[in-house]
Amino acid sequence: MSITHLVLFQFKSDTEPRSVRDACERMAALKDRCLHPSSQKPYITSASGGKDNSPEGAQGGITHAFVINFANAADRDYYVKDDPVHQEFVRSLGGLVERAQVIDFTDGIF
Repeated sequence: MSITHLVLFQFKSDTEPRSVRDACERMAALKDRCLHPSSQKPYITSASGGKDNSPEGAQGGITHAFVINFANAADRDYYVKDDPVHQEFVRSLGGLVERAQVIDFTDGIF
């Protein structure tokens, strides 16, 4: 069953807009840069994201959101735990992100 990986960022208030944009572009690029260890082909089935624009005022400081989909839990687990491209991206966020939240789910499983 497919897995949806929701990532929410609150960038530090003193982070330069250029640095935020760069981090977001690099996050979006993971879809093509993360390669399956067996096939050496991209394994993220879809990815989208952007800056918050909700008028509700319930963001709790979150400024950006990304939705990444995987075909199965094994691919998601590889991404989270082992993918060197993803691991390097996570390390690159040091000093930029105040808070990150991650929620994974399978559609329709309540």
